[in-house]
Amino acid sequence: MKIVYMGTPDFAVPPLEALVRSGYEVAAVVTQPDKPKGRGKTLMPTPVKEEAMKHDIPVYQPLKVRDPEFVEILENIAPDIIVVAAFGQIIPKKILDMPKYGCINIHASLLPKYRGAAPIQQAVIDGEKESGVTIMRMGTGLDTGDMISKVVVPLDKEETGGSLFDKLAQAGASLLTETLPSIEDGTASYEVQPEESPTPYAAMINKKMGLMDFSKSAAELERLVRGLNPWPSAYTFLNGKTLKVWKSTVEKAANGGKTVPGTIIAVDKTGIHVACGKDVLVLCEVQLEGKKRMETDAFLRGYQVEVGTVLTDHKE
Repeated sequence: MKIVYMGTPDFAVPPLEALVRSGYEVAAVVTQPDKPKGRGKTLMPTPVKEEAMKHDIPVYQPLKVRDPEFVEILENIAPDIIVVAAFGQIIPKKILDMPKYGCINIHASLLPKYRGAAPIQQAVIDGEKESGVTIMRMGTGLDTGDMISKVVVPLDKEETGGSLFDKLAQAGASLLTETLPSIEDGTASYEVQPEESPTPYAAMINKKMGLMDFSKSAAELERLVRGLNPWPSAYTFLNGKTLKVWKSTVEKAANGGKTVPGTIIAVDKTGIHVACGKDVLVLCEVQLEGKKRMETDAFLRGYQVEVGTVLTDHKE
């Protein structure tokens, strides 16, 4: 089975590793163009490109996969199947229909739940007890193709977007190598997805999503903190400076929750206690603008935080 693999970020590395380790013929890897990073704007390869280079697999980085020149390259490679994992471009029907076994996608949710670009973070933010990976046959709709196989991954109580990302990447790698033989020998079953998803579309994450609204419950905000760790992080503003929140816990409100949301009601070794629409959020690990990330106890030794201060949603 000749495979063309399309992927870009860290999530897509373990499945590629698994294909190579299992002895599959990976004829080419397709990934996004190198991007400038750092102060020197040095062009850096994608994680998938780095992995492909380790195994001397030819790498292609088209600006758009629909460009006729690249489509011709794929036609000449003549893959039996195209495997896609977090590639980052919409794949046109001409490419979807090209391989003998079609194109399959490793999607980081239990479809039809959490179609979209950010299913991993959204599952944590929404307080899901489990997530997983679905391998699906790609169609022209967004994450709406037939489902082939699934694996369930339970979420830990302290699960972050980053830790779940790693778990699902490994789960996807294993599921891929388990599923490919059934596709090749014709024993795979293809389950049509319902038109409606039971969850909202998991839109692409952006930095603004991390702004903390303390009128929400402490439980909602604690999940937001975990879901957006390590990127882009949840944040608020303390005395006009951005304060990123990396870890938090929830406490019951002692006064019935009548304090104005966002008000700091206590400061101690356990953290900065902030009134919310319901209950209290304790900020346990923070990072003030221009400073390093640290446990709140250490942060408070070098920065005085007054009880009664109100955390805001904007710079003053």
